[in-house]
Formats: sequence, C-alpha cells, structure tokens
Amino acid sequence: MNKKIVHDALILTAFTLVLGLMLGVVYEITKEPIAAAEKAALDEAYKVVFADAASFEEDETFDAAKAAEIIAASEFPSDEITAVNKAVDGSGNVLGYVINVTSHEGSQADISFSVGIQNDGTLNGYSITAISETPGLGVLVQEEPFYSQFNGKSEETYTVVKSAPAADNEIQAVTGATISSRAVTNGVNACLVYFRTALQGGN
Repeated sequence: MNKKIVHDALILTAFTLVLGLMLGVVYEITKEPIAAAEKAALDEAYKVVFADAASFEEDETFDAAKAAEIIAASEFPSDEITAVNKAVDGSGNVLGYVINVTSHEGSQADISFSVGIQNDGTLNGYSITAISETPGLGVLVQEEPFYSQFNGKSEETYTVVKSAPAADNEIQAVTGATISSRAVTNGVNACLVYFRTALQGGN
C-alpha cells in the first residue's frame, strides 16, 4: 500500500512539474504578443483623443502613489489614475496630455479609458479601452452621442443629469444607464483634478 502511495505521489509530482513547465513556456511565447496588442490598443485610444499629435511620450514624472493621494483628497476617490502620456507635435512641443483612468464605479465592473486634455484644460474627449457594462445600456457610454458631450469643453467638473443639459458642465446620462454614465463622468473629473494639480502650467 505504501509503495503504491509513493508511486502515485511521484507520478502526480512529475505531472505537476511538466504541466508547470508547459504553462511557463506558453506564457513566455504569448507574453510579448499580448503586451504588443495592449500597447496597440492604447496607442489607438491616444490617437482618438489627440488626433493632431505626432507621437506620445510617457510622462516620466508620473508617480502612481502621488496620483492616488491627489485623487483620494478629491471628490472622486473611486477613480484611479494609471498612466500619463504627453501628446507631442512634430516639432516636439507638448500639446497636452493623455491620462489613463480606471473608474471603480461601473455597474458591472471597472471601466478603463484614456482622456485627452489640452494644455489650457480643454477636453479632447475620451476613448474607452476596457468595459464590461450591460449591452445596450451602460456600454453605450462608449458611443458618440454620449462621449461627444465632453469634446471641446473646459469646465472644472461635470455633473450627470437625466434630462437635457441646462449648463455646459452638465452631461446627459445614457437612458437607463445613469450609473455607467456617472462612472465615466467622474473618471473624467478625476483626470481634470490630476491635470490641474500635477500637470497644468508645467507643475
């Protein structure tokens, strides 16, 4: 009986080692293509929110811990700034910034997107990079009728309303998807807070 237990244990150990090795090989093979696909998706999002930029450069001054501190002290603590890139023209001039944010207030899951902000604080809009909201409802925050409400505006913060906006800082929610609409709007607000605190005026 003991020999059989030892034999079975050895077989199980060998199987586990082989399986672990195979998974490691698969990970190494797929790691770079996955990273390349993720970068391509982000680059596409950056071009959407800063079409006149020639390139995008990682902001080396970005500090995730400092960004978290700034957002925690704001009215939008459920949002997370994850990266910042400079939008640069062909002569190397910084046109503004693309700020990546993840909202933890989605109705189904987190919503991640990139927000373009010109040097003077004017919004170029946003482009969603990850969303799992309800099809036909919350997912519509990535469609033009909703996202276009932000384009070209320079308000300090934005508020979601259910009826037609009566002021420039009001954003009309997607019908039946107020939670998703507010999640994205607050994410934009968080980016503006970070921009004004850490980036505007070369701070």
